[in-house]
Amino acid sequence: MTTKDARVIVLTGASGGIGQALAREFAKENVYLALIAREKSRLHPLLQEIRALGSDGEIAAIDIRDRQVLHGFLNDLDERHPIDLVIANAGVTAGLGPNRTRESDQDSDRQIDVNYRGVVNTVTGVVGALQKRGKGQIVLMSSLAGMRALPDMPSYSATKAAVIAYGHALRGWLKPFGVSVTIVCPGFVTSPMSARHKGSKPFEVSAEKAAQLMRRAINRRQAFFAFPFILAMGIRLQNLLPAKIGDLFLGGFEAEIEQDPRYLNQKGS
Repeated sequence: MTTKDARVIVLTGASGGIGQALAREFAKENVYLALIAREKSRLHPLLQEIRALGSDGEIAAIDIRDRQVLHGFLNDLDERHPIDLVIANAGVTAGLGPNRTRESDQDSDRQIDVNYRGVVNTVTGVVGALQKRGKGQIVLMSSLAGMRALPDMPSYSATKAAVIAYGHALRGWLKPFGVSVTIVCPGFVTSPMSARHKGSKPFEVSAEKAAQLMRRAINRRQAFFAFPFILAMGIRLQNLLPAKIGDLFLGGFEAEIEQDPRYLNQKGS
């Protein structure tokens, strides 16, 4: 394989469970992967795996909240290897405070900054080049919680709903320019993030299975892909009910979200 022949893919949140699984899944194709995450030490082994699978790539330790640094890297990458596909996958989660008190300001701010602003930073760093070339694809990682908000995860649900709305707007804007947009809404996927979700996780699937399903939907350029099908369909039907009745079904999803150990010692970020 040569880089010239490969599909160039940008993947944020590459060091996480879903991110790693997506990288491995796409590495089965003829691709050049630009892996982005905050911790470079977790990206080195993944890059070696990708190369062992017959693909190639590079890594970058970037916090997607830092727009200037992220855009600088993406602009440089696109000049060297024109980007074909960007997967805005990075995200964080948190829940209510102890004894179902309100979310902390730090948790809420962080989710807004990473889950929404970070996605926007990722897209705006590449969309101009894709629009100018008249081709390419943008994939936004949302969640079933963005389709039906979870009472125990207010800010998380809100940011994922914002990603869905942003994706629909992008698709309408970019379609005439030949750039497609895919919104992905996974349910419960086995990962370190999911492990901190202490509650019912119906129809949970492995990260590997989720990555297979996502790659298929992405390669088909589906506009919207929500899974597992049964849970996604149930949410769609529930959203047709009066709010008071629909709310009754959310009792089974009550959960406690453990603190993300990466942020325990941070006062705010």
